[in-house]
Amino acid sequence: MPNNKKPNVLMIISDDHGFWAMGCAGNREVKTPNLDRIAAMGIRFTDFYCASPVCSPARASIFTGEIPSRHGIHDWLSRGYVDSDILSDELKKAFDDPNAPWEYSWPRSQLKDDRAIRFLDGHDTFTAHLADAGYECALSGKWHLGGSATPQAGFTYWKTIAMGGENYYYPVMLEDGIMQLKHGEYVTDLITDNALSYLDIRDQNRPFCLTVAYTAPHAPWAESHHPKKYIDMYRDCPFDSVPHETAHKYGDMRGMSGEKYENTSREYLTGYYAAITAMDDNIGRILDRLESDGTLDDTLIIFTGDNGMCMGHHGIFGKGNGTFPVNMYDESVKVPVLWAHKNGFEGGRVSGAVLSHLDIFPTLLDYLGIPFEKPAEMPGESFKKVLCGGAPAIRDVVAYDEYGPARMIRRGKYKYVHRYDAFEQKFPCELYDMEADPGERENLIDSADPDIIAVREGLRQRLFEWFDRYSSAQNDGAYQRVCGIGQLGRVGNGTIENVFRQK
Repeated sequence: MPNNKKPNVLMIISDDHGFWAMGCAGNREVKTPNLDRIAAMGIRFTDFYCASPVCSPARASIFTGEIPSRHGIHDWLSRGYVDSDILSDELKKAFDDPNAPWEYSWPRSQLKDDRAIRFLDGHDTFTAHLADAGYECALSGKWHLGGSATPQAGFTYWKTIAMGGENYYYPVMLEDGIMQLKHGEYVTDLITDNALSYLDIRDQNRPFCLTVAYTAPHAPWAESHHPKKYIDMYRDCPFDSVPHETAHKYGDMRGMSGEKYENTSREYLTGYYAAITAMDDNIGRILDRLESDGTLDDTLIIFTGDNGMCMGHHGIFGKGNGTFPVNMYDESVKVPVLWAHKNGFEGGRVSGAVLSHLDIFPTLLDYLGIPFEKPAEMPGESFKKVLCGGAPAIRDVVAYDEYGPARMIRRGKYKYVHRYDAFEQKFPCELYDMEADPGERENLIDSADPDIIAVREGLRQRLFEWFDRYSSAQNDGAYQRVCGIGQLGRVGNGTIENVFRQK
């Protein structure tokens, strides 16, 4: 098939987006008409898992098809963004001023005296394959995989933000080779503006792969961080779409109760839903533009969150690192996923196939007809047959997840969570019957029932074997001291003495 006949690709990645937080997923409170529009055009997946319930490792696995214990990113990256000499003079001056306004505090803690580390160098990416096949690859928004100022992985159009999370109204963004603080400009709008600017200048003779990576609906959720019109949409919302539970014993809000807990929960949910709807409106801008250009029907649209999110679920406001020890609740490890291609496959469908971010790389190349020999270290499989209405490929339906020394396997109705002894305190393993106990309330790990013991030992052995097969010795996360509060550098090569921030 000639390159100019291949479908375009639009990949949209949201940040900390619960699979439950879309109208098309049955949530009657959050307003997502454009995500619902994509779902009506295509397929919504109900049982899609991230590779790690936190942003940087999850995103690295999307692009590389490798597990964190192979690509080596095990926590959100809190350093390695940029060489500090490319920061604007304004930022450098503010970083040296102890009385600088609050909007400089977040970037100062992560960008001052920073040095760029390109964490994916040496790792294959699906975007590099698309570029080799003639696609023009463009990125607008969050990269969060190191070296934010430098195009990587086959991308040629490169409009990034400096860090992972950003102040919504004061983001640090790349402009003319310099990282600059944008004053009073809403980052969700700016990311969309840059995506639309790419569509203005793209090579009309080549197919494009445009990745639009939002920071929404990641915190902060305070009213001051989002446009009033979106906050106002949810001021009187009862938020019946989420559970109202007491604070989790391992969560950041433990010890908080009563009116303070309720008010804090309400503030968080109002900002979270506002951020989602603001993002959804911006997704509509991109869809409308493609439709007006006449390219929407022949564009493969992929929407996914990077990881899941609890917003009151289990008494947690956060994802995997919403607790310590980190958790593997379904709300943390399952992600919202939509695929649509009007000229490619039938829309308006819902699939319960158990799939993973690790499957995106082989599926995308398979669907686009780009030759690719899957290496042994890549565990994912193509689900092209699911897209095209056929039966999924025959395989044992299992999902795996990891976050440092915590690992999960979901097979059939059982979920097993294993925790290695990476800390002085030994944290418990977990076993749940997800049919009888979908809320993951009753930990069966110490059950004396012979059938449960057999299930536990079988899942444990299978998990060990799978990670032994796909991990690399240098980057294995089993005994890394990952606390969920940031990774500073590469693991395994001794370049930084303390790679993970410690509690």
